Amino acid sequence: MAKKILVLNGAARKNGNTAKLVHSFIDGARSAGHLVQEYYLDSMDIHSCKGCLHAGNDPHSPCSQKDDMEQIYSAFADCDVVVFASPLYFWTITGTLKTVADRLYAELECLGYSKFPRESVLLMTAGGSDYTQALTWYRTYERNLGWKNLGEVLGSGKVEVAYRLGASL
Repeated sequence: MAKKILVLNGAARKNGNTAKLVHSFIDGARSAGHLVQEYYLDSMDIHSCKGCLHAGNDPHSPCSQKDDMEQIYSAFADCDVVVFASPLYFWTITGTLKTVADRLYAELECLGYSKFPRESVLLMTAGGSDYTQALTWYRTYERNLGWKNLGEVLGSGKVEVAYRLGASL
């Protein structure tokens, strides 16, 4: 059965190493018949969470802020798998991706956490090899939401691994 996959690409470079992993993962997923929707976050107008406590009041517009998150909320509500893609910035994910992860709170409040089980994937690139802090963030996020980790691809140049992971879903 085809899965709906949402890719949240938090890289600053549209054609950098993270993009190579993302595109390889997408090619693999599509080869297996899955439907994939990628959002390149750096080109979107997304503001940080204001902590206004109005999240989840309107299922058609879960956040009080009106920006490009509206596009992501719709795709997020309809997906089976969420892919977080990011280069390693200061030992963790990019601020852009973290902002989107924070803003997903509004949709989760609207839909209800228990009714929103998802599967997730992490794609990360770095010049080094210490992903400890990023993995702690990712695994804590998915564990707290009750999501199932389908895999992690850590490292630039692992395009074949990313392709196989996408195809294996």
